[in-house]
Amino acid sequence: MDKSKLYLEMRAHLMNDEKPSVYFSEIIDKPEFLRYPLSMLRSLRETEQPLVHHPEGNAWNHVLLVLDEAAKVKDRSKYPEAFMWAALLHDIGKPATTENKNGKITSYNHDKVGAYYSRLFLQEFTDDKGLIDAVAALTRWHMQPVFLLKGMPYADIEAMKNEIDIEELALLAMADGLGRLNVDRELEKEKMRTFVKKCIDIVSNNL
Repeated sequence: MDKSKLYLEMRAHLMNDEKPSVYFSEIIDKPEFLRYPLSMLRSLRETEQPLVHHPEGNAWNHVLLVLDEAAKVKDRSKYPEAFMWAALLHDIGKPATTENKNGKITSYNHDKVGAYYSRLFLQEFTDDKGLIDAVAALTRWHMQPVFLLKGMPYADIEAMKNEIDIEELALLAMADGLGRLNVDRELEKEKMRTFVKKCIDIVSNNL
């Protein structure tokens, strides 16, 4: 399939489908996904995740669930197109960063690596710099809610707020949190409300 045609097809399903996962689960086995840049998505299917956090299994299974959660709330996004592409690409850095050491699976810095890879991916299809920048920013910072709420040293709210809208990031993070099996949906929503409040408090205290 022509690359530009495939891009428009993927975009249409991201923007219009109630469950984009149906389309993406069908096309992942197409020959095009054996070649760069689509191979970056296909490799998610071979990327394992810790089952305690991701009982759905590999990273591709997780992305499919996140896509459907994001589709439910994309109308709340200030930039729905970037939001949905970010839902698809937010973990694109996991294949390169995932390690299994004695049964402990980690993917440290997949957010930072993913921001770079999301740019590479989209640049193969579009020259819309605004879109690419927005998706890369969402990907880069999508782990900040986890870092902040768990009191981890990787939280960098000052840098984050200069690149991205806090509520937009929380919306993606909520879809990310809900895109797992056996999740407490109300708890995940409450986490994102707490994240936004903490961010506002931090920013206000630093004025």
